[in-house]
Amino acid sequence: MPLTPADSALFGSMFAQPEVAALLSDEAYVGRLLRVEGGLAAVQGRLGLIPQTSAQAILDLTRTFTPDLNALREGLLADGVPVSALLAQLRPVLPPAARDHLHFGATTQDIVDTAFVLAAREALTILRRDLLAVGDQLVVLAQEHAATLMPGRTHAQQALPVTFGLKAAGWLTSLTRHLQRLDELEPRLFVVSFGGAAGTLAALGDRGLDVAEALAAELKLSLPPTPWHTQRDTVFELAAWLAGVGTSLGKLAQDVILLTQSEVAEVREGGGGGGSSTMPQKQNPITSEVILAAASANAGLLAAAARSGVQEHERGTHGWQVEWLTVPQMLGLTGAALAHSRRLLAGLEVQVDRMRENVRASHGLMLAEALSFALTAVVSKEEAKALIREAVPKALAGEGHLVELVRERLGPCGDNVNWTALNEERTLGVTASLIARATEHYQNTKRTARHPLEEQA
Repeated sequence: MPLTPADSALFGSMFAQPEVAALLSDEAYVGRLLRVEGGLAAVQGRLGLIPQTSAQAILDLTRTFTPDLNALREGLLADGVPVSALLAQLRPVLPPAARDHLHFGATTQDIVDTAFVLAAREALTILRRDLLAVGDQLVVLAQEHAATLMPGRTHAQQALPVTFGLKAAGWLTSLTRHLQRLDELEPRLFVVSFGGAAGTLAALGDRGLDVAEALAAELKLSLPPTPWHTQRDTVFELAAWLAGVGTSLGKLAQDVILLTQSEVAEVREGGGGGGSSTMPQKQNPITSEVILAAASANAGLLAAAARSGVQEHERGTHGWQVEWLTVPQMLGLTGAALAHSRRLLAGLEVQVDRMRENVRASHGLMLAEALSFALTAVVSKEEAKALIREAVPKALAGEGHLVELVRERLGPCGDNVNWTALNEERTLGVTASLIARATEHYQNTKRTARHPLEEQA
């Protein structure tokens, strides 16, 4: 097993969405560092803080430069960040007059944090796309199975009849809220980091905010009220969102796992996977298992990400590095969970007949609540409950249907009870309305959702 499965050629596709993984590669990371350095020089040239010739030379170099990653690795071990080593590689290639203008007025954290925001923006575009794709699949599932009767379960026990469409609508509603949260957090997250050595931009005199505003515009980011070197709440908000999406997908996957159990057999993953090496009769719910594993890992990483936000004074010590250990992994794991969820839902086989069989096999026990209310037309509430409690053991033993057993005990007294209403299809409450509300809520959210990259184009 590799040290980090997400980075493994063998396990990578299981625990990291390939597009997200590519965004977080070493080459892509250094490319974003270069983009920020080039953008900084370009705006300083336009503002007259450095010669235009220097700005153009720096910008041209950052667009074409291929760094020596081995040398960057050595510099990272020595300095804790790769920026100093990257600058050391860039300066000798620049014209002598431009060398002092590279990285002018910035600090390493400005470059690294801004590059992180650029990576997060690209990654979230992919995650948003896949989240919407999962949502679209759930809309179809909810509508197609709006009337597909199945046992509802509470505390892992059969409770009342529900429909599979309502279950899918519940999964959908949770993801809809995550779409709304994403719209809310992105404006807070997509901001430039530019504060200089201690957050005062002192090296730029009275032009610090001019440079910060221009750099934000150059990179299509916003400018926060103050530098955020040690104000990490937006990074934690991102981590919490990633963990939340994973938790919702994990709930979906856990439900599927339980519904695929041999004794339940109400859904199958489909797709022909999940075979056993020794038991040819088995089809294991592997896709659901991977989704649930990714969600569980994200939940653990979130605790460390929360702690990473406790950073000292104007520039912190170790918290920054803890973010590096956690948030990129969480992006990859969430991307994987979404990609696997898309595959799971695309191949999900809903066993409609089996669901109805499981309802019938309960011998009316799931009608106990409805029966209790119906009986109050002829007896007190306590008497109704007593009658049902007496009949339950017989229904459990297969001696009859709960409703008929109670009806027999009542005799002529039960003539005023509406017995025809006591069947599972007629005790679904407002299920149809709930499904309609869930799908409409999602569609409205999807229609009004922000598309940051399009807005900034």
